[in-house]
Amino acid sequence: MGLYGMGGVATDFVVEKLCSCFSLEVHHICRLDKNLETLVKDMKILEAKRDDVLRFVRSEEDRGLQRLSGVDVWLMAVGNIENEAREMLMACTSELQGLSLCDGCSRKLMARFRFGKEVFSMLEDVEELTGRKLTEDINALAVPPVRKVVRERDLEQNIVGQETLLESAWSRLMDEGTKVMGLYGMGGVGKTTLLDQLRNNFCGANDGSDIVIWVVVSKVKQKEKIQDEIAEKLGIFEQESWKHKTEAQKAYSIHNSLKTKRFVLFLDDIWSKVELKGIGVPFPTRENKCKIVFTTRSRGVCVHMGDTNPVEVSCLDTDKAWELFKVKVGESILGSHIGIPELARKVAGKCHGLPLALNVIGETMSSKDTIQEWRHAVKTLTSNAAKFSGMDEILPVLKYSYDSLKEEHAKPCFLYCSLFPEDFEIRKDMLIEYWIGEGFIQENQSRENAFDEGYSIISSLLRACLLLEEPVYKVKVKMHDVVREMALWVASDLGEHEGRYTVQAGVGLREIPEVESWGPVRKMSLMNNEIQELSGSPCCPELTTLLLQENKLITISSKFFRRMPRLLVLDLSKTDLFNGLPDKMSLVALRYLNLSGTRIKRLPVGLQESRMLIYLDLEFTKSLDNVSGMISKFSRLRRLGLLRSKMKLDMSLLEELQLLKYLQVVTIGINSCLVAEKLSNYDRVVKCIKKLDYSDLRDESFRVLTLPTMVNLCDLRIEKCGMTEIKTEGAATSSCNRSPTCPSFLNLSTVLIIDCNGLKDLTWLLFAPKLTYLRVSRSTQMEYIISQEKATNGVTEKEAGSIVPFASLKYFNLDSVPMLKSIYWSSLPFPCLKGIRVRDCPNLRKLPLDSKSVATVEGFVIEFTESYWKETIEWEDEATKLRFQASWKRY
Repeated sequence: MGLYGMGGVATDFVVEKLCSCFSLEVHHICRLDKNLETLVKDMKILEAKRDDVLRFVRSEEDRGLQRLSGVDVWLMAVGNIENEAREMLMACTSELQGLSLCDGCSRKLMARFRFGKEVFSMLEDVEELTGRKLTEDINALAVPPVRKVVRERDLEQNIVGQETLLESAWSRLMDEGTKVMGLYGMGGVGKTTLLDQLRNNFCGANDGSDIVIWVVVSKVKQKEKIQDEIAEKLGIFEQESWKHKTEAQKAYSIHNSLKTKRFVLFLDDIWSKVELKGIGVPFPTRENKCKIVFTTRSRGVCVHMGDTNPVEVSCLDTDKAWELFKVKVGESILGSHIGIPELARKVAGKCHGLPLALNVIGETMSSKDTIQEWRHAVKTLTSNAAKFSGMDEILPVLKYSYDSLKEEHAKPCFLYCSLFPEDFEIRKDMLIEYWIGEGFIQENQSRENAFDEGYSIISSLLRACLLLEEPVYKVKVKMHDVVREMALWVASDLGEHEGRYTVQAGVGLREIPEVESWGPVRKMSLMNNEIQELSGSPCCPELTTLLLQENKLITISSKFFRRMPRLLVLDLSKTDLFNGLPDKMSLVALRYLNLSGTRIKRLPVGLQESRMLIYLDLEFTKSLDNVSGMISKFSRLRRLGLLRSKMKLDMSLLEELQLLKYLQVVTIGINSCLVAEKLSNYDRVVKCIKKLDYSDLRDESFRVLTLPTMVNLCDLRIEKCGMTEIKTEGAATSSCNRSPTCPSFLNLSTVLIIDCNGLKDLTWLLFAPKLTYLRVSRSTQMEYIISQEKATNGVTEKEAGSIVPFASLKYFNLDSVPMLKSIYWSSLPFPCLKGIRVRDCPNLRKLPLDSKSVATVEGFVIEFTESYWKETIEWEDEATKLRFQASWKRY
C-alpha cells in the first residue's frame, strides 16, 4: 500500500503512546494503516462479486430476460465506491508521505485523523454493499420483461383529413392475422404522421405487447445503424463490447433479446426490403404475435416485405385539404380581409391535396394578412411554383423518390412527363413512343421488347408514386402537380438553368415565347394553347423535343425549323395547318413526327431529308392526298399511321411498304377490292398491320372478304361493305373454315361491323380469342353472330369441345340488327363480360347465358331500349332469370 514508514521513528512512537491513552475516535489515527490494508482486500472481494453478477445478468439477458432495476442501482453504487476508494488511496499516500519530521507532530496527527475517519466510513459502505442481498434468489436477478410502453411523441391530437384512414389502419394492425403491414404513398403524403399516430395508440392499448420499437430507416441507413438503434431501444447498446461486435454477433444479440418478447417494430421510410434475419429481428408469426409496421414510397417494397395488400396513403380530397389548410393559416388571417378566403382556396388548390405542401405553404401564408400578398401567392404558384417561399422544404423531400430510381433510363423518362399540362392524363403507349423517339429506349430491338421496357419503366414510376394511374382502364398516367414542379426543378439543375425545360402547356398562350430565349432549351412544350402562328427563325442548338399539339396553328414561317439541328421529336397533331408545312423543312435528326388530325394536303419536299425518321403519324388527315413515292424515302421507318386519313392503301403504297425492312406497325384503311384481294401476298405489310379499316367495298363481284392471318391486328372496322361472307385465310378454297384451335388473330381485341347489309354471320370471330369489344350495327341481313353450322362443319368433336368463344369479351353492342336470331347456340361462361347493349333486335329471343355465365353480376348490365324485348327473352332456367333480374337497365 505504500502507507508504512511515512514519518520518523520518534513520531510513530509518540502516536502509539497517544492512541493508548485517548478515546475510540483516536483509533482512526492509530488503525489507519491496517484499515487501508483491509479496504484494499474488501474492494477486491466486492469487485469479484460485481463481475459475477454482471456475467450472470448478461447471460440471462441473452436469453431474452430483463434485469431487475435493483441490479442497476447496486452496480452503480459499486462503481461509485470503487472510484472513491481509488481516489482515497492516492490522496492518503500523497499527503502523508509529503509530511516530513520538521512539519511537526500536530500536522501529521491531524491528517491521519482525517483520513482514518474517511477510510473507516468507507469500510462500512463496502461491507454493506458486499453483504447486500440483491434478491432472495440469485437466479432471479433477471426476469421476463414487463411491457415497455412507448413514450408518446408530442403530436397534434387530430390528424386533419386522415382520421378514417387511421381508424382503418389501426383496426387492421390489431387483427390477429396481421403480421406485417405497409403504408405506402408519395413523398409528403403523411405516411410518417400516420405511423406516429399508430405508435402513440400503443401508449393506451392493452394489446399484450412487451415492447414497441421505432426506427427511422431512411434511404441511406446501413444495416449496422439499424441494429444499433434497435439495440439502444432494447437497452443492450451501451455494453462496452457492443461496438466491437460484428454484424452477425449484433444480430445474434438482438435475436436473443427479442425471441421471447412480443414486440411491435415500426420502420419509418424504408426504400428497399429490410432483411430482418440479417438484422436479428425474428419474423412475426401467429405464434409469437409480433408485428412489423413500415412506411415506404414504393408499393413494390410492401410486397417484398410480405404485405401484398398494403395501406395506400393518398392525397386529401378537396374538402379535407381545405380543412387542413385553414388550420395552418389560422382563422384570424382568413378573416383579415373579405377577399382572402377565396384566394386561400386557390392557394390550397395548388397543393392538390398533398399534406406536406398544405402544411408548409399554409404556415408560410399564416403571416400574410393583405390581399396583395395572397394575390401574389396565387400568381407565383401558377407561373413558377418552385420560387414560392417554402418550396425549398417541399421539393427536396419529393426528390428523394427521384434519386432512388434504379431502372436504366427511368430518370429522363420521368422528367419527360413534366412536359404535359397540369392534371393531364398521358396515354402510356404514346408516352413510350416519345421515349423511343428521344432515344431513351432503343428502337433497334423488336417493338414488343421496346414496349416491354417502356411499360417496365412506367411500372417503376408508379411503384415509386411518382406517377398516378388512371384507375378504371389503367391505360393512362398523370403527374401530381407538386411532383411535376419537382420534376421541372430537377430538370433545371435545381433551378440553376431554368431555360432547359420550357413548359408553358395549357396556359392559354396566343403567341410563342420570345425566340431569343430559346438558346439553352432542350425540351419545349407549348401544347394545348391558342397559338396561331410560328414565326421567325429561333436558334435552338440543344432542342430535342418540341410539343405544339392542340394549338390553332395556321401558318408556320418557312425558316422556323431551320436552326434546330438536334430536333428528335416534333408533335404538331390536332393543329389546323391550313397552309401546310414549310416546303424546305429540313430536320435531319428527326425521329418522331406526329401530324395526325391536321389539315395538311401534302408532305413537304424537305421532309425527305429526315432519313432517321422512325415514327410518322398521319392518322385523321382528311385532306392528305397522296404519300406514295415519299414513304419509301424513310428507310428506317418503324411505325406509319394512316388510319382514317384521306389516303388509303393502294397498290403503289403497298409496294412501297413491302420494301421497308424495319417497318413494324401500320394503321391504315382499305377501300379497294383489288387491294383487299391482293393484301395476303404482301406478307411483310400484313405482319405489321395493327389497325385496319375496310370501307366502301361494294363491287358486286366482290362477295367474299378473305382476311389474311394478321397476328398483330388489334382493331378491325368493316363499314359500308357489300360482301356476303367473311372468311379467314386458308378457308377460301374450302367449303368450311379451318379449325379455330389455330387462331389467325391472336391480338384482335376490337371489332366493329357497321352498315354491312350482306353479311349473314361472323363465325370467323372464333379465330379471335382475345376479342374484348364487339359492335354490330345496322346490318340488316345478319342472323347469327356465330353460326352453329359453320362452326362445327369439318371440326372434330374433340376440337369443338375445346373451343370457348368470347372468353375475353367485355362488351357486346348490338344495334339495329333486326334479323339477328342468336349470338351463340348454347350458354357460354363469359368470364370477363361486363355488359350487353341491345337495340332494335326484335328476333333475338335468347342470350347465351346460364346461372354460371358471368363471374359476378355486381356491376354487370344488360342495357335495352325497347321494353317489350325484356319481356320476350327466354331464359335457360329459372335460376338464370333470377341471377340476372337486377342487371336490366333501359337506355
